[in-house]
Amino acid sequence: MEFHDQALIDDLVTANHILASEGILDGYGHVSVRNPANPSHYFLSRSLAPGLVTAPDIIEYDLDSNPIDDTRKGYLERFIHGELYKARVDVMAVVHDHSLAVIPFSVSSVPLRAVWHMAAFVGEGIPVFEIRDVDGMTDMLVSDPKRGKALAMVLGNYPAALMRGHGAVIVAESVKVAVGRAIYLDRNAMLQEQAMLLGGKVTYFEAEEARKAAPQDGFERAWGVWKRNAAK
Repeated sequence: MEFHDQALIDDLVTANHILASEGILDGYGHVSVRNPANPSHYFLSRSLAPGLVTAPDIIEYDLDSNPIDDTRKGYLERFIHGELYKARVDVMAVVHDHSLAVIPFSVSSVPLRAVWHMAAFVGEGIPVFEIRDVDGMTDMLVSDPKRGKALAMVLGNYPAALMRGHGAVIVAESVKVAVGRAIYLDRNAMLQEQAMLLGGKVTYFEAEEARKAAPQDGFERAWGVWKRNAAK
C-alpha cells in the first residue's frame, strides 16, 4: 500500500525500535498511530516482534480493527488500539507494553503514583483494568472489541492505565509523546518501588505540581538520543 505520510510511518517504525531498545517491548507489545488524513483509520505493524518492524510491515486498520486491503496476520490485541481511538478523539498514538516494573502495581493494592518529574503526566494517578470484570476467567488478552471497549472505559481521560497481571496501555497526542510516556512510566515504577523499599515516607507529586512539571517539548530532545541508540 502507499502511505500518504511517509514521515509518520517512519516515526512509527522508529517508535517500535526505540521501545524495543529501551526494554519496554521485547518480542511482544505494540505501538500504533492514528492516520491524521483519515482519523477513522490507524497504522499498526503486522504481527511481528517490535524490534524487527520495517515500513512494509505496517498495516492500515479501520477503528473496528479490520485491515484495509491486507491479509497478513495482525496482532491479536489490535482491538486495544481501535477501541481507544474510538473512545478518545484526542489520542493520536497508543502503546501497549508488558513492562515488568509496572506489573507489581497492577496486582497489589499500592497505586502507581508520580515520584519523578519525567513521569509527572501520572500525577493524578492512573486506573487499573481488571479483565475479570469483563469476561471472568480469560487468557488475559484484549482480543475482541468487547474487551477493548471495557479497557477504554477504564482508561477514561487518563494518559495511561495498568492492566492487571498484564502490563499497561499508554496514549498521547503524538507517537513521540506516547513513546516517552511508556519509557518514563516504566522508570517511575522502578523509582517508586525503590523509594518504598527504603522504609520511610514517600513524597509524591501533587496534581497541580505534576501539571506544571510535565515536559513541554514533546520528548523531541530525548527522541533523537533514543533513535540513535536504537539504530546501533
